[in-house]
Amino acid sequence: MTDTPIMVDINCTTGEVIERPYTAEELAQREIDIAEAKANEAARKAYEEKRQALKDSAKAKLVAGEPLTEEEASVLVI
Repeated sequence: MTDTPIMVDINCTTGEVIERPYTAEELAQREIDIAEAKANEAARKAYEEKRQALKDSAKAKLVAGEPLTEEEASVLVI
């Protein structure tokens, strides 16, 4: 068994299936794509956590009768 991932090419017209190892370029691009996906997921998670913290802060301030920041107010306005 090889450590190189296998690419499966399927011709939808003929139904022909070709299995082949990834090329060096495809492997490099795959690593780039994986890194980008991880970075995008981390950024999305950080954004959602910040947004939730702003909502929680705004709710606490509203209950306490304190003024909201513009950023807190913007997360409450739909």
